[in-house]
Amino acid sequence: MDVSVRFAPELWIFLAPRNRRPEVLLPYDGTSSLGHLIESAGVPLTEIGEPVAGGRPVARSHRPGPDEVVAVPAVPRPQAVPGCRFVLDVHLGTLARRLRLVGLDTAYRNDMDDDALIEQANAEDRVLLTQDRGILRRRSLRLGAYVRGARPDDQFLDVLDRFRPPLTPWTRCTACNGRLAPVGKAEVEDALEPGTRRSYDEFARCLACGRIYWHGAHGGDLAAVVDRALHTVSPARRGRAGRAGSG
Repeated sequence: MDVSVRFAPELWIFLAPRNRRPEVLLPYDGTSSLGHLIESAGVPLTEIGEPVAGGRPVARSHRPGPDEVVAVPAVPRPQAVPGCRFVLDVHLGTLARRLRLVGLDTAYRNDMDDDALIEQANAEDRVLLTQDRGILRRRSLRLGAYVRGARPDDQFLDVLDRFRPPLTPWTRCTACNGRLAPVGKAEVEDALEPGTRRSYDEFARCLACGRIYWHGAHGGDLAAVVDRALHTVSPARRGRAGRAGSG
């Protein structure tokens, strides 16, 4: 038999082009769970909210009846997750650096395979951020999220909009994710280029890798990135978004 499913427009990017319409008929064997049916259409369960079948909220384990119309909403934004800690797959290095720039605990290595990413995400209670739909459908993964956008700017704002995490800019090493701490110029000047010694007096050092930071020539560009991030998660913006979505 077939089951009539209405996917939220935000989920259409996961569907085959022929299914990108308000209501689709999906073949159903009569015994599989609703979650399995949704995934068979290409939509990772990490990306959906609470389904509704026959006009009532149902669990993903629900087995649709022959006359039920199923509505599948997108995951609500902001999405609450414990701690807002992340691990990113190997293709999202620029995004990792931007998340660290605004103080988010972001694990990233460019040599991690899918199994290692899932193991780290689960062991450390991190959300696995990826554009790989296959890894999001792995049963062993507890927390995951699809990152929307082709450009790092769009990816960055998408993650911030989805989770609205508390930000603490300029507190993490963008290279290794370690914590930064203020350090006196006298303690680091031997490691500085002559021009840097002459031009700057305030420095921070990573407590993990020792990398030294200061507000240099690219500081204005980075400050603009931080300003956009703070605006994205600001309470005022959340209020406007909530009013706009209330109908």
